[in-house]
Amino acid sequence: MAEGGEAKPSKAKVFAQRLGSAAFLYGVLLVGLFAQNETLSRVAFCGIIALLGALALLEFFNMAEKRGLAPFKLVGIGAGVGLILSVFWSLAIREDADLAMKNARLAVNIEFAALICLVPILGICQLFAPKSKGSIASMASTLFGIVYVALLLNVLQMIRYFDDQGHWWLLYFIVVSKMSDTGAYCVGSLIGKHKMIPRVSPGKTWEGFAGGIAFSVLSSWAFFSFANSHFTGMTFEWAIALGAVLGVGSVLGDLIESLMKREADVKDSGSFFPGIGGILDLLDSLLFNAPIMYLVLKYGLVA
Repeated sequence: MAEGGEAKPSKAKVFAQRLGSAAFLYGVLLVGLFAQNETLSRVAFCGIIALLGALALLEFFNMAEKRGLAPFKLVGIGAGVGLILSVFWSLAIREDADLAMKNARLAVNIEFAALICLVPILGICQLFAPKSKGSIASMASTLFGIVYVALLLNVLQMIRYFDDQGHWWLLYFIVVSKMSDTGAYCVGSLIGKHKMIPRVSPGKTWEGFAGGIAFSVLSSWAFFSFANSHFTGMTFEWAIALGAVLGVGSVLGDLIESLMKREADVKDSGSFFPGIGGILDLLDSLLFNAPIMYLVLKYGLVA
């Protein structure tokens, strides 16, 4: 029994809630990826990413406040959403592969310039803040939130517009990364005994870690076997190796977010999704894995 006599939900119920919440969100995302109208698809996808970014930044800054920090919420959320929209503008309009590469470089330049400009802007904000104590921590937490959420979400956009099959690459990336989460939870719940890093996440086990990698590898192999025509350069060896790498990355991304939640003394980053928690709880593995996937596309599979 939980506190107050309330029964703790069963693992099966929690799993069903997690599955339902994830299916709803990623179903909406798929509509944005594969809508018949290309313009509608691009705008819908950008809108979803911008909304997720705003909510994830709000959750991050709320956790920072619980840790005793004083991030600049409005500046951070505004800058993060602005970065997402700016990168969309730089990436979404392209007619050929050469232009796509130029736009990717433009997106990186926009992010670099924005981060440089944010430093003096945050300094000015701190000058007029009610309390000057902890100014370095306030500015640093705001800047880190933008990097952790907005810049890493922008890598999802860079995968989406990588080439003409970018929406398929993004679908592959999301499914394989989240299958690691599913495998780790299922296997860990059933046979997990040996704790990974109890001080960070008491529920994570080595058995769950192995299960997560196995699920990622199997889902990557399934994409290779049944939809290989959509993935330029994908071979059986690449499918197995990339599935394993994304499986490990998903667990690490989850652990890193768990570390931040433990610092803030919260169980979940928010309460948007039953059984999962907040937006950051849903995105943690994707945020960590996004740069890995993009670099593999750029310098490995489609180089």
